[in-house]
Amino acid sequence: MSVHFNLETSRSPWKFREPRASRFGAVSALVRRARKTIYNRTRMVFFGYNRARRTMNRDHYLALLEIAIAEARSGLAEGGIPIGAALFDHDGKLLGRGHNRRIQEGDPSVHAETDAFRKAGRQRTYRDKIMVTTLAPCWYCSGLVRQFRIGAVVVGESVNFAGGLDWLRENGVAVFDLANQECIDMLADYIDKNPAVWHEDIGED
Repeated sequence: MSVHFNLETSRSPWKFREPRASRFGAVSALVRRARKTIYNRTRMVFFGYNRARRTMNRDHYLALLEIAIAEARSGLAEGGIPIGAALFDHDGKLLGRGHNRRIQEGDPSVHAETDAFRKAGRQRTYRDKIMVTTLAPCWYCSGLVRQFRIGAVVVGESVNFAGGLDWLRENGVAVFDLANQECIDMLADYIDKNPAVWHEDIGED
């Protein structure tokens, strides 16, 4: 027995309708695509910023903070605001370091975090990167962390300025506040001597 298909109606002796199959095929493709997207995002989360969380402890973070503190000291020696930062990968490899240069360069956009971020150059992904800074990042720098999905932020202190730490936590960023006394004292002393510059830097009248 031979079976003949009618190409015009897409029908066979078994009443198979090609258009219907195409619809199911399209839905199936969407489901497969959605599953793949969920898998990839889950994989990036687990192997991305969660990797930074799992491979570091307080002692490691304190060691990384020393580089940011050195940057803050450099900024202070230049006559600037003593805030330093550094960007690392999940293994603690230094990618970029910098400090606040508002006074030195007359550029209000050069905060410590943005300076370190620029010095690090282009990165394929930031999900497994760690931003270390002597002070809790302001809203401007917190926005940078969220924009590029930096996985973890380590701050030397949040006593002088709390910044956007709560917002970062609410959005899934791993935040570690080390409450470092040197960071607290260095900035507190500067603010006491230069209140106008400090308020300018954080955008307060």
